[in-house]
This record gives sequence, C-alpha cells and structure tokens, in this order.
Amino acid sequence: MSRSLIKSCLSRLLEGIHHNRRSLQTLAYEEVKSSQDRPAEFTAFVLHGLLGSGRNWRSFSRLLASRLSPSVWRMVLVDLRNHGKSAEVEGLLPPHNLENAAKDLANLVNSEGWKWPDVVIGHSMGGKVALQFAQHCVNGQFGENVSLPKQLWVLDSVPGKVIEDNSDGEVEKVLQTLQSLPSTVPSRKWLVDHMLKLGFSKSLSHWIGSNLKKSGNKETWAFNLDGAVQMFKSYREMDYWPLLEQPPKGMTISIVRAENSDRWSRDIIEQLDHVASKRDDETVGKTLIHVLPNSGHWVHVDNPKGLLEIVAPGMASLR
Repeated sequence: MSRSLIKSCLSRLLEGIHHNRRSLQTLAYEEVKSSQDRPAEFTAFVLHGLLGSGRNWRSFSRLLASRLSPSVWRMVLVDLRNHGKSAEVEGLLPPHNLENAAKDLANLVNSEGWKWPDVVIGHSMGGKVALQFAQHCVNGQFGENVSLPKQLWVLDSVPGKVIEDNSDGEVEKVLQTLQSLPSTVPSRKWLVDHMLKLGFSKSLSHWIGSNLKKSGNKETWAFNLDGAVQMFKSYREMDYWPLLEQPPKGMTISIVRAENSDRWSRDIIEQLDHVASKRDDETVGKTLIHVLPNSGHWVHVDNPKGLLEIVAPGMASLR
C-alpha cells in the first residue's frame, strides 16, 4: 500500500472518529440534590425558557428539592440547545426546533446511562419542549425501553400555536433588537441602558443583561441568537392540544397559568377549562390546570413561594 493511500485512509478514519465524538456531544447541565449522602430516588428535568439557562432555576430547584425531603430528588437543570453552556456544544446540529430539543434530552439520558426522568418541569418555551419530549415518548421516537414521565409541569406556556393576535409582540421586539446589535457589546450596563432607551422594562432589560459573558474586554451573548430565533419560530408553530386532550395513561400534565400573565386569551383559558373537565376516562392520563396568583410570566421570580405550594404537593404524591 502506498504512503499516500495509507495517509488517505488514516485521514478518513480520524474524520469518522471526530464525527462520532461530535454526534455524541450532549446538553450541558447541572444537578441539585436534596441529599448528597443518599442516592436519588426520583429525577426531575428542569427546562428554562427562551434566551435563559438552567441556572435561572437553581434557587427554585433547591427550594423544591428541600421541600420534597425526606425523599431524595435529583433536579437536572438543563441548558437547552443554543442556550447557556450548551450554546458551545458543536454537536447539537440544525434544524433548531422543539423536536430536536426534545431528542437532545433523550440523548442526554442515554449518554449518561440515567434512568428516564420521573418528572419534567418546563417554563415558557421549556414547557413546550417538555410536551414534545412526552410526545416523542408516546410515539416511540426514543425506542421501546422508555419510561414515560409520570408528571409534566408546564409553567405559563400556551400549549397550542401562538397566534399573533394573542401576543403583544414583546418577544419578537426583543429578538429583533438583539439581532440589530453587534455580537459583542461594551458592557452589561451599556446593554441595559440601551434596552431602557428603547422602551423595554427595567426588569426585562436587566434580565437580558444577565445573559452576557466576558469576551476579552467586551461582552457577548451567552446564547446562540440565530439558533434561539429558530427555536422560537418552532415554539410558535407547535400545537400540543391533542396531547392535553388525551394524555397517555399514567401521566399527569399540569398547566400552571400565571394570574397576571399576558399570554392567555379568554378563548385559550376556556379551552384549558374544557380539557381539564374530562376526568372520567380511566384509559388516559390527566390534565390539570393551576392558577398561580400574584404572578406574571416569570413565575419563579414573581411568586416562587406560591409556585412551590402548587408543584411540591403534586411531586410528593409520587412517593
């Protein structure tokens, strides 16, 4: 065999190894446990919303794990694709949609050798990723040896298509504004001041500023903006009403609607009430509706204690 042919074969082999490593790359995450001394009895995945990251839910997850004691819970705070530390993972390839975001969760389970999560909690866009994860489980997308989550907690996330008439367009304005900015900005203060001058609220401007990371003497986004925009488009288009109308047997889907959230039209609230009223069929699971008082869309910030009072008893029932 000639030297050039050997070199060519080695090059192809190394390319194949590199490709396999990329394909095995999985989501970044951190764990919160109610006890470091005992093995976890239950696992919950916690999924953030658009432009967020798992760390946004660290404080609430610690409170929740503590409340569920003496049972030992492991909360897996996931950075969804294009967000947080997962934005640096090269193997999470397009298309950037909810279907692939849900498949990322299954790949994480398989790559780490974990058991399937007992509970999936998702806020905003993360709520729809949770629904898509359950849908994939039901449809056999993850294979035959999959255990369905016993509970889904969908936090202030409209389960159907997001119609423009039912939205104030704030998210679209934020994304358009961020797309108009350079990839690096002078400082967090500069960004916050810029957002305030454009008319965005103080809380939203500071939250956007918290999603920056150092890049030399400047700051850049802690997310992949173009990928996040694609995920938001998928979020708007996906419809999970059929899943809510007929959840798989053994699963409870709990929708938590924030009382002061602007995401919910009268028609959607009536549809929720109609779906939740179907509780007499023992061949399917349950859909439950909860209203979180004194809270806008940012449920874990506006009323974390109230959210805890809703979620904790439900999860504790799995003991």
